[in-house]
Amino acid sequence: MIQRKAILKRLRDALARSRIVVMVGPRQSGKTTLARQLLDPDSVNYFDLEDPASLARLDEPMTALRPLENLVVIDEIQRRPDLFPILRVLVDRRPLPTRFLILGSASGDLMRQTSESLAGRMDRITISGFSLMELGIDADRELWLRGGFPLSFLASSEPVSIAWRKSFVQTLLERDLPQWGVRVSSIALQRFWMMLAHYHGQIWNSAELARALGVSESTTRRYLDLLTDAFMIRQLQPYHANLRKRQVKSPKVYVRDSGILHQLLGIGSMKNLLTHPKVGASWEGYVIEQVLSVEPNDGVFFWATHQGAEIDLVLQKGGQLFGVECKRADAPKLTPSIRIALEDLKLQKVAVLYPGTRRYALSAQVDAVPLQTLAGDGSIFD
Repeated sequence: MIQRKAILKRLRDALARSRIVVMVGPRQSGKTTLARQLLDPDSVNYFDLEDPASLARLDEPMTALRPLENLVVIDEIQRRPDLFPILRVLVDRRPLPTRFLILGSASGDLMRQTSESLAGRMDRITISGFSLMELGIDADRELWLRGGFPLSFLASSEPVSIAWRKSFVQTLLERDLPQWGVRVSSIALQRFWMMLAHYHGQIWNSAELARALGVSESTTRRYLDLLTDAFMIRQLQPYHANLRKRQVKSPKVYVRDSGILHQLLGIGSMKNLLTHPKVGASWEGYVIEQVLSVEPNDGVFFWATHQGAEIDLVLQKGGQLFGVECKRADAPKLTPSIRIALEDLKLQKVAVLYPGTRRYALSAQVDAVPLQTLAGDGSIFD
């Protein structure tokens, strides 16, 4: 089993300081496996809301939860949002006999419920699939091709991995989303998702997608938000500086998992990937997800102007801004866009991530940084 020591440490630290910890992430990303390393799933304190027995035990939730002590785990909480007000009452007891670890696979309504019911009482931890830091740089090509979902990455062969990802997409659309209360045709949503894969790494254009699908712009916006709430899509918001230049104000969209992106694009091998028109955009999205899995931040953005200057990733850290550029090149160079971003955004440093092995300076504030740095313990801005 792949050891996810960093996430486990974050979980233990959060449970030590908070009355309730909410761990969210996409289905099949390893949340349940992590929780079971903290509490035996056969324990009376473990509730899996996809298990009819657990659901039956929670028919009278206050009666079931009040007597419990120590750690209590509730898995797939989005199936019972009515539990949040009860949890608020339980975690306000003094002395506090229990701490709660809540697992969820949807971010929108789930986060609204937690923010309203548990404000000031909770920590939130967002996870995804495996990362380079967990697997090591030797897994880079396979992780990029198959994505980070454990059952996809660990599959015995490429056809088995592809079959798992195809089943995952179908299950999410046909079973999971309807169970969460989504009332959208699975066929329409799949068409939208497949079309969105071709816009991976581009500025969101609702009008263009609406025309292609024959629906309204508000419908495409709703579809985008549904897939974002399910952790399938990342909407990277634009950073707005106080400049006279016209800046891009729409988000960039990415399929968060590279393996799912390749499934939607019909890419089934590394050879197919390396010759596909979206290879550059795929690598950019893959690197962005790896950066966000290891670099702590207070905010994540991209920046672009209508004059053509842009930077792939802007991280807000302690009141300062840092930039990340993703360049799938043998020897990246300092570009006019990077110079403009440094000046206009007052960036502290810029890391240009590339698939080489040597770190070197492009200027006083800009370094070319090997991708393998993300597999280590240091920051790319060191």
